[in-house]
Amino acid sequence: MRFSIFQDSRIGARATNQDRMGYCFSRESLLMIVADGMGGHVRGEVAAETALRTCASLFQRIAKPHVPDPAGFLEETLLAAHRALLQYQVAERLHEAPRTTIVACVVQQGRAWWAHAGDSRLYWLRDGVTLTRTRDHSRVQSLVSAGLIRPEQQDVHPDRNKVLNCLGSPHLPRIESAAAQRLRPGDTLLLCTDGFWAGIGETALAQAFAGQALEKIIPELVEQAVARNGRIADNATALAMSWEADPIDGAPTLSSLELPEGALTTTIALGPDEGARALTPETAGEGAWSDDAIERQIAEIRQAIQRSRRKAP
Repeated sequence: MRFSIFQDSRIGARATNQDRMGYCFSRESLLMIVADGMGGHVRGEVAAETALRTCASLFQRIAKPHVPDPAGFLEETLLAAHRALLQYQVAERLHEAPRTTIVACVVQQGRAWWAHAGDSRLYWLRDGVTLTRTRDHSRVQSLVSAGLIRPEQQDVHPDRNKVLNCLGSPHLPRIESAAAQRLRPGDTLLLCTDGFWAGIGETALAQAFAGQALEKIIPELVEQAVARNGRIADNATALAMSWEADPIDGAPTLSSLELPEGALTTTIALGPDEGARALTPETAGEGAWSDDAIERQIAEIRQAIQRSRRKAP
């Protein structure tokens, strides 16, 4: 695999940054994740960090060197992160579990799979055009889908912050997945939180990436999103990957072939929140990050994938 990747986050007008982002890759597979801890509920930053670490830990154990069933892996891994948040609630004796929206994507063999819960988004961009994007699990998206409001009314609607689906909720979250999509050289996959996309129009966003190096355009757009949202600016986070694109303005590209056989690179970049709690076995629930706990999660994922394969025609 050969790709360029860059990520950035800003705190906006909030007291803390509850967004989290990161990616991992082996010789044959890449995982990207963006999570937005939900304000209005307890410890949103812990929710986002827990989801990120759960996904990354399971990917590291399974991607040797690729993920056997990316679609099944994404669904089961996000549900594993949901269970980890419920375990945290019990261990910490909280009245509710921390909650987070999330979007995650696996890229391997020239194809991309993605899944999400909530209003963190993935955009698939090509030549300044949005080929597709995830649909928010939110009150305003349901109104748009029903034809009750126009798409351009979303950003000013009084219910724009009402999310209908997330990890950590009392009910089992709905994980919405996309079928495998074949990537072309130069395609860009953008994962971002609502604090980012709410400050930038979809057309302008797609056009901004055309012919621009990610390390230049991502910080500019993050700053732009915060500036446009002004005194109500939410945390703004974006992670973008350009697939097999020629280097732009000397920007670096990564090649997974440079990794030794069996090796894996991971970078989990946390938001600039000095007050965020570091996850430990004590704060994340007893045994939550033990090898035995991780192996149990992996066994459950593999069993679920095998069941789905048996059901497939």
